[in-house]
Amino acid sequence: MDIPLPLEKMTNSDKIAMMEKIWDDLCRDPESIPSPTWHKDILAAREKEIKDGTASFTSFDRVKKRIRNQIK
Repeated sequence: MDIPLPLEKMTNSDKIAMMEKIWDDLCRDPESIPSPTWHKDILAAREKEIKDGTASFTSFDRVKKRIRNQIK
């Protein structure tokens, strides 16, 4: 399906608002969107690391700072 959108005429705020509406619509029926198998594999590996005591964690503030530094 090809739905033409006037993206060049939309502001960034308009585009974000449109994405939020689409996301909200998708979230109404999350079971209709299958999760890839690799998601389950990663979650299982992370659970094992936590159980084994080998997991490491980073604070949200530190992660935000690292991301901000990367995109500068």
